[in-house]
Amino acid sequence: MKWKICIGARRRKVIGNPDRNLISTSYVERQNLTLRMTNRRFTRLTNAFSKKIENHKHMMAIYAMNYNFCRIHQTLRVTPAMEAGIANHVWSLEEIVGLLP
Repeated sequence: MKWKICIGARRRKVIGNPDRNLISTSYVERQNLTLRMTNRRFTRLTNAFSKKIENHKHMMAIYAMNYNFCRIHQTLRVTPAMEAGIANHVWSLEEIVGLLP
């Protein structure tokens, strides 16, 4: 796989009118911490470290499905998918596996 090289970036507003007092990186940093702490594939010196990018992509897909559809979050008391109105019940891992072709 040939990696692309970033040759620049532009900073611009895409949509909306956010309240600048509510803008914070805390939410993203908390998500990153949760991902790192619950998933050892990001830690190089463990047995679970992903050596192949394809395995890493599959692991991230499973993690995202589990995090959003299976795991009840303490502050929401439901899954994020249920809170967003995408799902009407807590999914089981069997349901996620059933989505595979």
